[in-house]
Amino acid sequence: MRVLVLWAFALLLAGCATVGTLPQRPAVQDITQFAFVGRLAVRQGETRHHVNIDWRHDALSDEILLTTPLGQGIAELVRDAGGARLTLADRRSYAAPDWGALSQQVFGFPLPLGASPRWLLGELGATEGWRVTVVERESGAVDALPTVIELERDDIAVRLKIDEWLEVQ
Repeated sequence: MRVLVLWAFALLLAGCATVGTLPQRPAVQDITQFAFVGRLAVRQGETRHHVNIDWRHDALSDEILLTTPLGQGIAELVRDAGGARLTLADRRSYAAPDWGALSQQVFGFPLPLGASPRWLLGELGATEGWRVTVVERESGAVDALPTVIELERDDIAVRLKIDEWLEVQ
């Protein structure tokens, strides 16, 4: 009798754990919005920085939150119809008409953010003078999304490790 009760309980739990299949992801070229969380390592000469990244993108906007490995907010970047804005943890802020102008203003050179929605999905094209390489993908499938991307320009190297692609509502 105890075995029957345990078996029935196991079946009940298994039934509760059943999850419907998620909808099939569109082909990469058809993706217009995405979200992911990951880690970013930046090296310029002997200087190294490591941050966590939470990026949400759709056709009209981008929201990027950078945090320390312990979760403390460092910077928030936003792009929308009003332009591009960077707000730092100390509340300093910068604004420009677009990503390129903002990165030129803040760093003195353009970051390859204008084309980022496509190269983040693995479609390498114009990258504003940066060499972008998809190092790893989530699987061997033709339409697999990148999980490790490296960017290089002059003495700057950036490695993006995407820990999880998130479902966008």
